[in-house]
Amino acid sequence: MTANIFIEKEFIGLILFSIVLPIFLYWFLWHRRAISRFSVVLFGIGLIIIAGLDVFFLRLLADIAKNSISTIDDKFFNSELSVALYLFPALYAGTGINLISHILINHLTKAEKKFDKVNG
Repeated sequence: MTANIFIEKEFIGLILFSIVLPIFLYWFLWHRRAISRFSVVLFGIGLIIIAGLDVFFLRLLADIAKNSISTIDDKFFNSELSVALYLFPALYAGTGINLISHILINHLTKAEKKFDKVNG
């Protein structure tokens, strides 16, 4: 039984995957002069993976908080406030899907124009 969930390695993993890693990825891509389509797709897939890891850590921390002595843990991970914690994964997954669909739509548009030019 843990006294405080905020010193557990799972909580540190949640912070790293929810805040630190996405900020680093955004910063890295923001400072690039040119970005390939492949990089954008990898970034989108990375955001979807980060979202999945966030949900995994949130569920794991909710289970740990149930067995915790501290009541503050329950306020964060086993109450209505925990719904707000799932906004980060929803944001990252939505952005990742949007990036992938953007690349796919651009590719399909170019392929259709190329088809029309050849067969038109």
